[in-house]
Amino acid sequence: MKPARFALERPRDLAAALALLAQTPGAAKVMAGGQSLGPMLNLRLAEPELIVDVSGVAELRHAGRDGDAIVYGCCVTHADIEDGRAPDVGPNVMARVASGIAYRAVRNRGTIGGSLAHADPAADWLSSLSALGAEVEIAGPSGRRRLTLPAFVTGALSTALAADEILVGVRVPVMNPSSRFGYVKHCRKVGEFAHAIGAVLIDPETATGRAVFGAVEAPPVVVDDARVLFGGRIRPAFAADFDAPAADGALARAGMADAVDRHIHVEVLRRAAAQAYALLGSPSRPDVRSAA
Repeated sequence: MKPARFALERPRDLAAALALLAQTPGAAKVMAGGQSLGPMLNLRLAEPELIVDVSGVAELRHAGRDGDAIVYGCCVTHADIEDGRAPDVGPNVMARVASGIAYRAVRNRGTIGGSLAHADPAADWLSSLSALGAEVEIAGPSGRRRLTLPAFVTGALSTALAADEILVGVRVPVMNPSSRFGYVKHCRKVGEFAHAIGAVLIDPETATGRAVFGAVEAPPVVVDDARVLFGGRIRPAFAADFDAPAADGALARAGMADAVDRHIHVEVLRRAAAQAYALLGSPSRPDVRSAA
């Protein structure tokens, strides 16, 4: 199929982009890399009157440190992060996630902001950034606001963005030197959508952590205090303490009724914890994928 007819505008600054959205309330779509919106247009799952292409807005392509966080403009591509053109929040953390997204052609054009705004439950950034404690920055006619990812993602393919707002950036806290990050996804072949995602951010020095179950056909299941998944404590040898029944219970309480689905998600999260633990003594570049 081909998309329905639409007008296309390429504003050169954020103010112009917001003005275009205000002129066509509810009838416009913002496009960054187009890797999610493009297929939806072709399938006529989206039929906007106007596409506002923000890929030429320079400030939205910038990434840099701001206090204790790295701020990624919404048009920073996956390849920018993978190749090190954008700073990382820790040693091979964001780059590791980016390198496992789809195919290189997609990573060359796909953007971090576009991925989050699309809010696909199987998307890599949605789960990994939830584990890293990221916030989104949103611009609209009344100014800017920030939301945590759990507040931003209201459902599968649904966000808190208003029709006249643009997701302009993502704030990701810089990791403590003692923290370790694990990220594993289960998919049948390279480039395919994930069927289960596990992400953990563990700091053995402070005995704290966060864990995320992703690709659950809903917003990620975030366990803000990961100690409940490790016997009530985070020890230096935390991977050995992973409590599969506790993880299964967390998924059941979140509404995942199928025991086989829960088992797969629990196993993927266990592997993410094992990966994070392995990084305590190794600077290696582990694969983010998990074979079927």
